[in-house]
Amino acid sequence: MHKATWLLAAVLALGLTSCHDNMTAPRAAPAAPRGLYSVTGDQSVTLRWLSNTESGITGYRVYRDTSATPDGPYYQVGTTSGISFVVTGLRNGRTLFFAVSALGAGGESDLSYETVYDTPRPAGTGAAMVNYRGDSGGTGWDFSAMLARPWASLQADVLYSDTLGFAEIYAADASTDIQDAGYSSTLDAVDYAPAGGWSPTGSVEAIPGHCYVVWTRDNHFAKFRVTSADSISTVFDWAYQTDPGNGELRARRAGHGAANARQAFVTQR
Repeated sequence: MHKATWLLAAVLALGLTSCHDNMTAPRAAPAAPRGLYSVTGDQSVTLRWLSNTESGITGYRVYRDTSATPDGPYYQVGTTSGISFVVTGLRNGRTLFFAVSALGAGGESDLSYETVYDTPRPAGTGAAMVNYRGDSGGTGWDFSAMLARPWASLQADVLYSDTLGFAEIYAADASTDIQDAGYSSTLDAVDYAPAGGWSPTGSVEAIPGHCYVVWTRDNHFAKFRVTSADSISTVFDWAYQTDPGNGELRARRAGHGAANARQAFVTQR
């Protein structure tokens, strides 16, 4: 081989080898986040999910739908470096769907595959009802108006009574149901209104620390947790679902559906 030809071949071979050595495989996008679920709030929804196990995760994007269906379209409402996010500014009684994606060196993952939806509802703390069997003018509670009513009002949903130290809460009429959901340290223990288990007498013992569920005469669900009860009054925390017939009261665990189909509908990334 001619010397010049040999040198040219050597240079070309060296260049090709050097170029090949410098090539790196493109980094894969992260896996879609898993374990997404929601916690119902008052004009808000808290989303939580499991942390991705890959290295190099830089954060997560949070999405919600615009059409009240799991297939979207979805648009971004926030970014976080953690594994929870509070979506605020929502309308109580409106059901929305949510999803999250993971961010890494390889780009953005698919949206989470769980079908997660939630319906925000109003809530409050420190509400009170006065013993209607006493001499101080008893009151009941109207969940829809979020205030106390005179005990004989047709708008009251539940009433409080204390007779010789035995405290009870009554459904205000035969078309309203009530049940004791048991002891819990927070009202959040009650996540979804049950289909059965309503009190056959329309009354429950008022026990501090116990949570209760109410199904109102106009097909709304509510819950409350008694914090104190004596011969004068009872004090409680409460939440009320404004969407008729919707039992969503706190945490909505994920279900699986055609959520992966919505990937094509993501907007505003």
